[in-house]
Amino acid sequence: MKRIIICDAINEVGFEILKKEKGFEIIDASSTPKDQLLEKLESADIAITRSPTEINENFLNAGKKLKAIVRAGVGVDNVDIKSCSKRGIVVMNVPTANTIAAVEMTMCHLLNSARKYVNSCNDLKIDRIWKREKWYGCELYGKTLGVIGFGNIGSRVGIRALSFGMKVIAYDPYIEPSKVVDLGALYTSNLDEILKCDFITIHTPKTKETTDIISDNEISKMKDGVRLINCARGGLMNEDALIFGLKSGKIAYLGIDVFMKEPATNHELLNFENVCATPHLGANTIESQQNIARQAAEAAISSLRGIYYPNALNLPINTENLPFKVKKYLDLISKISYLASQINKSQIKAIKVEAAGSISEHLKPLLTFALVGCLRDQLGDVINYVNAKFVADERGIKTDAIAVSGTGYKSKVTVKIITDSEISEVSGTVFGESEERIIEINGFKTDFKPKGKMIFLKNRDVPGFIRDISAILADSKINIADFRLGRGKEGNALAVVLVDEYVDKDIIEKLNSVEACIWARYATI
Repeated sequence: MKRIIICDAINEVGFEILKKEKGFEIIDASSTPKDQLLEKLESADIAITRSPTEINENFLNAGKKLKAIVRAGVGVDNVDIKSCSKRGIVVMNVPTANTIAAVEMTMCHLLNSARKYVNSCNDLKIDRIWKREKWYGCELYGKTLGVIGFGNIGSRVGIRALSFGMKVIAYDPYIEPSKVVDLGALYTSNLDEILKCDFITIHTPKTKETTDIISDNEISKMKDGVRLINCARGGLMNEDALIFGLKSGKIAYLGIDVFMKEPATNHELLNFENVCATPHLGANTIESQQNIARQAAEAAISSLRGIYYPNALNLPINTENLPFKVKKYLDLISKISYLASQINKSQIKAIKVEAAGSISEHLKPLLTFALVGCLRDQLGDVINYVNAKFVADERGIKTDAIAVSGTGYKSKVTVKIITDSEISEVSGTVFGESEERIIEINGFKTDFKPKGKMIFLKNRDVPGFIRDISAILADSKINIADFRLGRGKEGNALAVVLVDEYVDKDIIEKLNSVEACIWARYATI
């Protein structure tokens, strides 16, 4: 008898769906203390969890029979996905179940940031003060709303804001501008245009690129009296920068539903009168909880029956019978695709895979792994091996994988990312049985392992360039671990600088200011 264990409370709808199915047993551990939960995991094949349950080594060691874990919600911060993958456990989430709830929560904060109704309500109900003149607000009508991230949630917020008579400006480098313009909003490819708005709300996944996307530098460029909203992910807006902006008066009001560390019962932001903070209530509607429970239950049933794994975050192509070296190429193409997407951050129009040698017999899995690698930096947890082709097609991204010949290597893989502004091309091979190497970038020969922190610089091949960039890195306390230089035929070169420390945007800007530098970019693998 197969068993599904429910580790945390879900809406009754989920239980009803599970009870209707035959052929497996339901273990309701939603009320079981966490220190006793491990005892019940031993016989479970599938686990449905929420944020209170930490999916760590102790949990996985206890659940020796687990084949899949369904995170009933969007975030998977409490799930050790890497450890799950090592054990062959598929991790799934339900990313769209709370879309409307999150949109409406944002509108609550947007309206409150303009009228401060929470503060005035507390003044009357708690302090019994009737002082109308204290609570002058502003109207949304005629104001500008900057929306960072115009996907499922951001676009719906934009539509609702337009109905209030607001002017909506959207920043999302990974969508077609027509998707914004067709709704009656304005599109910008320059984040600074968003920073000029009266109200700013953010709706992006949390990735390396979007963490701290709003920080001290961005807040300094905003107009005095700006109103900020974050109902997406903690850390998208740097919390120290928010505190400074509130103290200085730059930020007139902050509406926030998410924090870097939760529960945030003692956070400094709670001390400000012009902050409305809610305890991560974005998904807290009856309808949302029903949708989450329904989708989680259906995902558990599908995975238990081996039908499919909806929204799987770590499900690879079936590689069980593939030779070890083929698996190494799948790993390699994931890395070089991720690297290519960081070198070329413009809106992707097409992704092409070329394979030479014996590896060209495996074009389909190569393309799937490449798509996930190319789109992961933009979409975070949204992209996975199951939905990669669908997501690419939905976004109008052309995809192709072809076999080529005459490369001089036993096997070689190349990923091309094509955007409006440029083509990024990265090639790699596997030496021996397992030595992964990147051997070419944009036509420049190179040779380095796809691992670590690295700076890429395309430059005019003139004396003094290496001295200039080395001085900038030295002044910034950035240690150079390795330096590779590829020279081209047109008087240009490509430098790959492997470094030990994180490189921030200011350092990249300084490198770009070097006279001989054509462009400088930073990436990590």
